[in-house]
Amino acid sequence: MGIPVEPSRALSSRGRTIVLLTCFLSVVVAGLDTTISNVALPSIQRELHAPVSGLQWVVDAYTLVMACLLMFSGSLADRFGRRRVFQIGLGLFSLGSLLCGLASSLEALVACRALQAVGGSMLNPVAMSIIATTFTDSKERARAVGAWGAAAGLSGAAGPVLGGLLVSGLGWRSIFWVNVPVGALAICLAQRFVPESRAAHGMRFDALGQLLVVAFLGSVTAAVIEVPQHGWGSPFIIGLLVLAAGAVAGLIVVESRRADPLVDIRVFRSPAFSGAAIISVVALMALGGFLFLNTLYLQDVRGYSALHAGLLTFPMAAALAACAMISGRIVAARGSRPAFVLAGLLLAAGTGLLVGTGHGTGTWYLVLAYLLFGAGFGLVGTPLTNTALSGMPRDRAGVAGAIASTCRQTGGAVGVAVCGSIVAGGSAGFLASSHTAWTVLTGCGIATALLGLISTGRWARARAERSARRLSTHALEATR
Repeated sequence: MGIPVEPSRALSSRGRTIVLLTCFLSVVVAGLDTTISNVALPSIQRELHAPVSGLQWVVDAYTLVMACLLMFSGSLADRFGRRRVFQIGLGLFSLGSLLCGLASSLEALVACRALQAVGGSMLNPVAMSIIATTFTDSKERARAVGAWGAAAGLSGAAGPVLGGLLVSGLGWRSIFWVNVPVGALAICLAQRFVPESRAAHGMRFDALGQLLVVAFLGSVTAAVIEVPQHGWGSPFIIGLLVLAAGAVAGLIVVESRRADPLVDIRVFRSPAFSGAAIISVVALMALGGFLFLNTLYLQDVRGYSALHAGLLTFPMAAALAACAMISGRIVAARGSRPAFVLAGLLLAAGTGLLVGTGHGTGTWYLVLAYLLFGAGFGLVGTPLTNTALSGMPRDRAGVAGAIASTCRQTGGAVGVAVCGSIVAGGSAGFLASSHTAWTVLTGCGIATALLGLISTGRWARARAERSARRLSTHALEATR
């Protein structure tokens, strides 16, 4: 049994701030990787002769592998130490980034992106659990999570411009190499300043549960990406969907019988937690689809350089960073509901404006759409985290963060897969097909607002509190 640590009692206010800043570096490398890699997609396509489906795999190899391993990484952190797993993740992510920059083929790049994701799965959810165990006061934690979201936004804001500069000046390979020094710095700071902590009762490795998670997420994503080539009625696609359905059924049966499951099915009895999980999927679908479609639109349709496209996208990321900080204050003062509803409406407005884009769409029209979308996505992060954690005891902070992050990564992967499949399978060309994809993403924004209303009502909050008490009781009994 591990030894629980209470960092909030051992650290001064200055110490907690240093821990928070150290955790920021993990979200910086992850945020940079997301926006920089999207800016580089057209350059990768040209140099490696990649089809649209190949570009989808360059993005989804990272998000899919990460989604598959997040819960496992969260349980590792709770069992063996959050700082230790955090540092291992930084090392693997940095190594994967270095190898991505050396890749000589599309297949090699996809494989190295998967290695990046193995390390990436140990970064943000573990950093979230470090923050949750460091900042135990609910209002202080909401502000810390908001600041953490702002760091993600700032890294995203820097990503398009930095990516454009690197791709234009040094080529697409340099966008991966920039992660290496940041990762090395974060490893040193974590060793020096972050106190070790772990759950009082660490989870045992759930090999079957992990296999079922991989089978479900992998088969769904592969089916959506490959359907334009094979068709929905092909044996290959049908087989993948049957495998996904079987994996879900297996997860429900197997995990409900385990004393220490990888995916604790009981937490989904909480409407607040389940709502946050679903919102994570649909909101990240919107972001993943937005980044994928917009990059191809600006560089392939409008003919902009990587730097020009990055500068044009900067307002979106800047609005994301600013509104992430505002969201923390809103949640601390008024709860999650106002932030959820406003976020969903802004996401819908931003993507709705992009439904009618064409060759001659004005720059200011695009900037307005980007600002609205960035503001919406910036607002959604803090209420998602707070609502997800409300259904879990602090002792399971790593698992709670991992489940929430799994849903986010899954949503991003599905968003890229769906939008890529729509434009790849359309016979009328990219622009006409992209209008359909933008409409789908607008629906994701509307769903975010509606689900936010449902998951933050009085009944949902009361059920979340009862769920947290039951899980705490179960964890206490398991240690006896």
